[in-house]
Amino acid sequence: MGDDRVKNEAMEMISSYQVLPKLVVFDLDYTLWPFYCDCLSKNSMPSLYPHAKDILYALKDKGVDIAIASRSPTPDIANDFLEKLGIKSMFVVQVSKMGVTSILVDDGVDLGALRQGLSKFSQNRSLLEKNKQRWRIFSQKSTSSG
Repeated sequence: MGDDRVKNEAMEMISSYQVLPKLVVFDLDYTLWPFYCDCLSKNSMPSLYPHAKDILYALKDKGVDIAIASRSPTPDIANDFLEKLGIKSMFVVQVSKMGVTSILVDDGVDLGALRQGLSKFSQNRSLLEKNKQRWRIFSQKSTSSG
């Protein structure tokens, strides 16, 4: 694994949130690794961004499923790279009805991106709960006045 300091900081950060997403989905190119996989051959030895592997492990250790979504025109190369990096088995395959929170990551996933994503998820979750509450109140008023 990478730098234990990064994993420990990620674990601490994740623990500071009361509600966590059920699933975090990562893109591959320029999110987990610093290249477009279709620009390399299957024989290339890929590398991850410095914080990526520890963040993935921290999320898994905290019970958050992780998945990948990529529009790479070379999924065979992407799969080979995931195998070479020893992380392919970490990702779940099926995604079902869930609220989605996404953030743009400019230069690879790092602790700042993890914090931003968790904060945005927390805000979206709060808004969703408030809207559900408003809808219940509105529904009760509609049925009681009719």
